[in-house]
Amino acid sequence: MILVTGATGSIGTHLVRLLLDRGVPFKALVRDETRGRALGCDVVVGDFDDPGSLAAALAGADRLFLNAGGAQPVDGEQPMIRQQRAAIDAARAAGVSRVVKVSVWGAHQGGRLAEGAHWEIEEYLKASGLGWSILQPSGFMQNFITGAGAFTADGKLAGAYGDAPVSYIDCYDIAACAAALLTGSDGLGETYVLTGPRALTHAEIARELSAALARTVAYAELSPDELAAALRAQGLPERFADDVAVLSRQVATGSLEATTSAVRELTGREPRTFAQFLAANAEALRAGLVSTVH
Repeated sequence: MILVTGATGSIGTHLVRLLLDRGVPFKALVRDETRGRALGCDVVVGDFDDPGSLAAALAGADRLFLNAGGAQPVDGEQPMIRQQRAAIDAARAAGVSRVVKVSVWGAHQGGRLAEGAHWEIEEYLKASGLGWSILQPSGFMQNFITGAGAFTADGKLAGAYGDAPVSYIDCYDIAACAAALLTGSDGLGETYVLTGPRALTHAEIARELSAALARTVAYAELSPDELAAALRAQGLPERFADDVAVLSRQVATGSLEATTSAVRELTGREPRTFAQFLAANAEALRAGLVSTVH
């Protein structure tokens, strides 16, 4: 039995469908029962900040998909660290044999945004005595639908990476890799960097968006400081905006340009291209752009 956390998120919803299609026994931990029931699977209601609900959710489970918790600092603390550590502790107490954790490419001690938090959780998991596998994805293609600051107020694609390409990955492929690890025996003690098949610049992404939407999507190149200012104008925390600016400067050096073969190794197929992602999510993309422009 698998317990899926983060089941209503960008990765979790795909993982739920994949496990349902394969007839694999699993249940989903959700905070909102109504949203959970819409998944069409067995659900348990709980919260990472409620140890009792974690213990109840893990009863009978032998594998855990770990991908949830608050990502933005609250009063200087990264709540995801506390929350995922609690889940790891509960998994150990429940006799779980394997944890598949979603981290982030470039996780390291003291890293900005979630990079540092994920590193701390990775280290805690490795020292827990549990079997583990870690997925470190590149930037999500879904960020162009759901991500803060992806578009300007007038619908232009916003970018602060200059000409540096990024090997964005579809969350569907992250979920497929997780499904392979959760239902198989390979990959114990391994960390996988997950990328799409080709790195794209924001100018190239704007052209692909234009083709998918059958209208021109202009590209607005911002400086990291301009992007941070735009995020603050949207009401996002100042520290978050400042960290985005720092990371933007790093990505502009090509830090997310490489591609890996991990998706093919784990799933037996190539990862989705950006064009394939757009075709599968055209309706959501159009709706997202409409809600962005004001």
